[in-house]
Amino acid sequence: MIRLGIILSLLTGPVMADALVAARTIPARSIIGPDDILLRDVDFMGAMEDPSMVIGQETRVALYAGRPVRQGDIGPPSVIERNQIVALVYSRGGIIISTEGRALDRAGPGDFIRVMNLTSRATVTARVDANGTAFVAQ
Repeated sequence: MIRLGIILSLLTGPVMADALVAARTIPARSIIGPDDILLRDVDFMGAMEDPSMVIGQETRVALYAGRPVRQGDIGPPSVIERNQIVALVYSRGGIIISTEGRALDRAGPGDFIRVMNLTSRATVTARVDANGTAFVAQ
């Protein structure tokens, strides 16, 4: 059974599919535009295929020219910068506590971030919303 699979893969060769590749080297923390990506026929598992899912996203790592764009390489643009003062909100059981905190990392909507409460100096983990508010994780 295993031999048959090996023989079939040798006869058919690698599977090629349309995938998005970087048109040029794109540094980390850059917003991807339509001119930054190309649709190419490549042999690479896990490469993104839909340009609408990539354009407008921010690179999490450097993307090198001709290399496929993977889901983990991109994400929503950051709304919080490191050391930025952010609204820090704790909500549970109808009680809402709001204060200010200092972001210890960069983050986009949906990301978890470490935030230092400026009043208590305690560091908490919070989830960022689209407006840049940090909601304390429970």
